[in-house]
Amino acid sequence: MGYESVQLKKELLVDQIYTVHYFKYQNGLRLDGESGDFWKFQCIDKGEADINTDTGRHLLSHGQIIFHKPNEYHSLRTVGNNPLNIISVSFSCASPYMDFFENRILELSDTERALLGFILKEARHCFSSPLDNPYTKKMELRSNILFGSQQLLILYLEEFLIHIIRRYHSSHPLASGRSVPSREPSDVCRKIIFYLQEHVREYVSVESICHDNLIGRSQLQKLFRERYGCGVIEFFSRMKIDLAKKLIQKNEMNFTQISEFLGYSSIHYFSRQFKKLAGMTPTEYATSIRMKQTQKNGL
Repeated sequence: MGYESVQLKKELLVDQIYTVHYFKYQNGLRLDGESGDFWKFQCIDKGEADINTDTGRHLLSHGQIIFHKPNEYHSLRTVGNNPLNIISVSFSCASPYMDFFENRILELSDTERALLGFILKEARHCFSSPLDNPYTKKMELRSNILFGSQQLLILYLEEFLIHIIRRYHSSHPLASGRSVPSREPSDVCRKIIFYLQEHVREYVSVESICHDNLIGRSQLQKLFRERYGCGVIEFFSRMKIDLAKKLIQKNEMNFTQISEFLGYSSIHYFSRQFKKLAGMTPTEYATSIRMKQTQKNGL
């Protein structure tokens, strides 16, 4: 009996790449609003950004990403006195699964951050245009493109998008013919995130969040699961761990002091939460930071 091939379905294909950028802005920057007939995402690598879109204003911080659907207006400005590093990619994709990303602000996993790094690496292999010019409208291809870079750039971007959809929705609504559920107004979500930021050094419960923000428990949990793919307490825990990472990088406090600073009941609970959400212990994370710094300094 002869072999027979299996026809595999390609559910999400990126048709074209328009721009790939990695900007480093100083405080006080404001970019005029724009829109384009393509998808675009902006990911915060450092600092905070105030992004204004058709659906409202959104405050994004390190590790968060926002998607703009085709023809959606958006503008950006830095927040506070800290510099802002941001990754921006615009592309076309006709897959119906892209509806998942409409009006989405998401938290990236370590794997997704790594894929963004691969995207930037291959973009540098593909394009002679500098990635740090926010006004570039057309990327120029290199005359000596490294073999496979153009294909890898597309593949990494497709993997990045698929990975996010699979992580946030193990059974995507479109797969069963259902429409993507509508999101709550962004101002409600932003208000609650500001509240969590103000209480990041404290213990908060779902009940206290609901009471202080005049929102029902089921409405609150639905809001965060639809917009961020997790419950509000997990979102708050990730916020705490992100701050813990920054404190470890500064190397001004030991782990016990950081645990107390962030309101954890014990260093042991802090360590368990850190490993659960960061994928490594605080000690392992601190070691990885030192190793990266050593490699950067060429020691």
